[in-house]
Amino acid sequence: MDPRSSPSARIRMAGELRWSLWLLVLLLTACQPAPYRLDTRHVSANQNERIAFLILHYTDENDAHSLRLLTEPRHKVSAHYLIPRDTDQSPLPVYQLVPDSQRAWHAGRSRWHEYAGLNASSLGIEIVNLGYDEKEAELPAHLRHWQPFTRAQIAAIGALSQSLVQRYQIPPTQVLAHSDIAPERKQDPGPLFPWRELALKYGVGAWPDEARVAALRQSLPAWDALQWQQQLARYGYGIAPSGDWDEQSRAVLRAFQLHFRPTLVTGEPDAECQAILMALLERYFPNS
Repeated sequence: MDPRSSPSARIRMAGELRWSLWLLVLLLTACQPAPYRLDTRHVSANQNERIAFLILHYTDENDAHSLRLLTEPRHKVSAHYLIPRDTDQSPLPVYQLVPDSQRAWHAGRSRWHEYAGLNASSLGIEIVNLGYDEKEAELPAHLRHWQPFTRAQIAAIGALSQSLVQRYQIPPTQVLAHSDIAPERKQDPGPLFPWRELALKYGVGAWPDEARVAALRQSLPAWDALQWQQQLARYGYGIAPSGDWDEQSRAVLRAFQLHFRPTLVTGEPDAECQAILMALLERYFPNS
């Protein structure tokens, strides 16, 4: 009997044939010229970082619920970073939930200057904080009882934000509250968020020259509704100048007050807010 005719021999021969054919295909493929050659010698000067904004939020949930909300697929919401609250760990752990290079789902419908849909161009930091009791929802923001941020959270926010702003060269006026980019929908991170400390201690975000604000308050011709709308839009807020002090205008001014004058959040124009806005425009948009 020919040993090559046994079943095991035939199986072995078939396997060897397949292996030989695979090697032949591999060799023929390797011999084929590539359809293109990538040339990286010519670099365009017309580019910048994808990341142009840093957006700050609070979760309105405790630590455990915040982590579930931002990681489980059914919730369809995420952020790049989560800063917890109720932990004795030192230093405070900061959870990176989405790589910086990826798009997180935190900003929703949003606008700042010519940018819309800021998920595509921003990093989002969520901070565990319960906000305020829903029973107080009808009160003005400055009369509600808001949960304060802890000193450990503020230190972590400052250090992390400083690192991200430096790494991606994010301009001061593009470090924003969720309420700044969606003023008709959102109020986070609320009036107790330490914007002033973030700017003065960590060099993160915009803040007016306080001496200039005091000087401007001495003699201000009051703006009409159209001027307010135009100047708020010039700073970056998504507001359509109409000349009517409508609900959109009130929502935008409330957002501005939450960020820069949180002790009195009314949505109505006043001399202090006008001086603050003028000082911000002088500092950050002098030629616009």
